[in-house]
Amino acid sequence: MFKKILIANRGEIACRVIRACREMNISTVAVYSDADSDALHVRMSDEAYHIGPSPSSESYLRWEKIIEVAKKAGVDAIHPGYGFLSENSEFVRNVSNAGITFIGPPPEAMEAMGGKISARKIAIEAGVPVVPGTTEPLRSFEDAAQTAERFGYPVMLKASAGGGGKGMRLVESEAELKSALENAQAEALASFGDDAVYVEKAIVRPRHIEIQIFSDSHGNHVHLGERECSIQRRHQKVIEEAPSPINSAELRERMGECAVMVASAVSYVGAGTVEFLVSDLDRSFYFLEMNTRLQVEHPVTELVTGIDLVREQISVAAGNPLSFSQDDVALTGHAIECRIYAEDPENNFLPSPGKITRLRVPQGPGVRDDGGVYEGSEVSIYYDPMISKFAVYGEDRSQAIERMRRALREYQIGGIKTTLPFFREVMEDPDFISGSLDTGFITGFFQRRPVPEFDQVESDLAIVAAALCFEQRAAAASIPHTSNRPSDWVTATRNK
Repeated sequence: MFKKILIANRGEIACRVIRACREMNISTVAVYSDADSDALHVRMSDEAYHIGPSPSSESYLRWEKIIEVAKKAGVDAIHPGYGFLSENSEFVRNVSNAGITFIGPPPEAMEAMGGKISARKIAIEAGVPVVPGTTEPLRSFEDAAQTAERFGYPVMLKASAGGGGKGMRLVESEAELKSALENAQAEALASFGDDAVYVEKAIVRPRHIEIQIFSDSHGNHVHLGERECSIQRRHQKVIEEAPSPINSAELRERMGECAVMVASAVSYVGAGTVEFLVSDLDRSFYFLEMNTRLQVEHPVTELVTGIDLVREQISVAAGNPLSFSQDDVALTGHAIECRIYAEDPENNFLPSPGKITRLRVPQGPGVRDDGGVYEGSEVSIYYDPMISKFAVYGEDRSQAIERMRRALREYQIGGIKTTLPFFREVMEDPDFISGSLDTGFITGFFQRRPVPEFDQVESDLAIVAAALCFEQRAAAASIPHTSNRPSDWVTATRNK
């Protein structure tokens, strides 16, 4: 087993990996930028090394600097977390060339599944259903128009590289196609250095459901059930559940088998996630993509399976076979995760950086907070504004919802705006409670949300009060300042 691991990441995932290493008696090395000099992951680690200025392009994305630190610290392995360099095959190869183990899949599997077009081809060859669409990048607007007409609107434009909703556009009609294509290509180029875009038939009211898989270097491939990830803003998840409210053993088995087929096709090793779109009408499902890393939402899978995925990642990377077989995997109870972001839900979820002046984290039965901050922490403008992955576990979905409601009422964060008020409302929403979910949930939620009644009298009184306050402050500011203290000029004269 490894003796020392460097975590090439920051925030809550770095803290999560450090905790797993500590339980395994493995020393940890953290890296940090200027903005993170006082971060929690730096305080928790056994060693910490500065790697550059605050922008990630000058620090956490500088793989040559991270490998230099890894050599200096004498580590056996590097855990990439998620984001940053976690799916960078060039980084993986250079880690290996430096004689250090990368805790993740081989670069060949990463490259095969990293491009959505190549991933679609692999899924098709493996016999896995995919959304009708192209397997080659669009060459021109004319090509896009012909393809969209063949599939029928609405269609979805998607960047071949990357993820997180970048380079993705829903196109309802031909009139929208040209500008959508240009914007998708420009965003893809800016985000991933690759403007390749392809088109898929848009699935109406889809659920976004993913399957957690795990593989080892001995040829074992296992799935650990599904996660419901349909509640998203800007194509990024904010609430996840395991299992899905659909909770169909037959559907889970079929999707799990397809996920394992994809993993086997690329000789995968480590933790990965195969994502699907599922029609809420007939439960048909289609391969979407594969994430060749640990997912943010992994805690809900850990809660319902009892398997520590980070610990398993480390063990598999050390050459050990999986500690469990498919027959050992059983889903018990229900787990829900809310991603606590420093964002303003009332202003289109815009980031709300700043200092956390108060932090009260809930406790009690079935409550888990994978946090990366403390009271007094600064939420930086340079990175993803996630504060924590907050999850609860219950005997069933109803108890999990009740527990989440209670815990969210206890959760307090001061000094910045967060997604906590939004989550408190969602837990009371009838559609959420009934499990009626799809990727358009948030849009529908705000549309059916009660609009506060407008009280003209209260509004007028508030305006009058504000005007009086302004007049008082203006009057105070106009009064000359007097003091018995001699002026500096007079004092200086007397001293002469």
